[in-house]
Amino acid sequence: MDLPNRPTGRLSILAAAYVVARRDFVAILFSRSFLFFLIGPLFLALVTGVAGGIGMKVQESAQQPLLGVAMSQHDTRLMLRAQQTLTEQLGPNMPELVVVKQLAPGETIDPAATLKNSKANLAAIVTGTPQHPVLTGSAERISSWQGRVGLLAAQALGKSPVIYPEVELAGVATATRADQTRSRAGTAQIGQGLLFMLTMLLAGMVLSNLVEEKGNKIIEVLAAAIPMDAVFLGKLFAMLAVSMVGISVWAMAGSTVWLTTGHSLGEYPAPAVGWPMFFALGVVYFSMGYLLLGSVFLAIGSLASTVREVQTLSMPVTMLQLLNFFFASFATAQPGSLIEKAAMIMPFSSPFTMLARAAQDGALWPHLLAIAWQLVCVSVLIRLGAALFRKRVMQSGPQRSKRRRFWQRSAAPAASASA
Repeated sequence: MDLPNRPTGRLSILAAAYVVARRDFVAILFSRSFLFFLIGPLFLALVTGVAGGIGMKVQESAQQPLLGVAMSQHDTRLMLRAQQTLTEQLGPNMPELVVVKQLAPGETIDPAATLKNSKANLAAIVTGTPQHPVLTGSAERISSWQGRVGLLAAQALGKSPVIYPEVELAGVATATRADQTRSRAGTAQIGQGLLFMLTMLLAGMVLSNLVEEKGNKIIEVLAAAIPMDAVFLGKLFAMLAVSMVGISVWAMAGSTVWLTTGHSLGEYPAPAVGWPMFFALGVVYFSMGYLLLGSVFLAIGSLASTVREVQTLSMPVTMLQLLNFFFASFATAQPGSLIEKAAMIMPFSSPFTMLARAAQDGALWPHLLAIAWQLVCVSVLIRLGAALFRKRVMQSGPQRSKRRRFWQRSAAPAASASA
């Protein structure tokens, strides 16, 4: 009598990969180390923003040149009133006046000595009277301020029109093609740099997780229950999901701060495909780049048993990925050339090149071809990485060198002969 088919209890590769991915995703997401990993870039961005704002304020205050005035009390009042009127009409083009000294009748000062000994950021000093102003300072400064000081003196004497005609601005509705191309090239460079930074920052997490589990023998427990290919796939896609969570948190925090401070995307040149499609393609190309680099990093992790070995083995891959980024950036500056086509075809530079192309060219069909090609490359690299992972990850303990084995073989006949 034939026995009914009984389940073997062994999960399929996809089902087992889902189990591993869910386990790793939950374990990493609710760990304290991941919380600090999320807070770290936010804290760094906050400190960088505060330091940059303070630096800009300090630089502005340090570089703001002042025009000193040393005249009689009546003439000083006229000059200050003229400066206020002209600033309202002409904006920041008029230098800011500061009173150096109000001179008594018949009193004089040495402008050169006053400039040298002054603690304020004086660039020049105007003395004399509004009828005959004398501007003292460096040759470059007094040459550029000569007309402005003359305008101040004329306004103080009432010799210039009180009402300045307001010039109506007639801006061009659309930018020229050259300006549009240049602005979209800037958007392409920003997108490439952000994609590279996120990929390199987040892809390294798979290495530390794998080395840790190899050290505490968790990999051996998983291998006893499910296929090693499933372990490889599960860990790769779990880290991709964790990376997406991290990017979402950083994006929400950054956009909240950006929008609450009065900024908007309108301040940046829009990409050729539009902002929604540009962001969607950014997510797709990040996933492709992460899977490509993550599969290589997992294969490297299977060859290493310590953190030091991981750092040594991953350094060449990091340098090669940096070269791929430079190659993609160079290809972006030459649209339509053979270099750009080569950067589109190369798997590790293709995501960066295609994201830059989305900012400069509105056609969508090249992205469909590129995504299909990148999926093929991801599948091949995952299969190769899984094969190496399956072959190497279960090898524990130090391997005996060929020299030692040869010495032992040579010592065995000698020992038998002496016996």
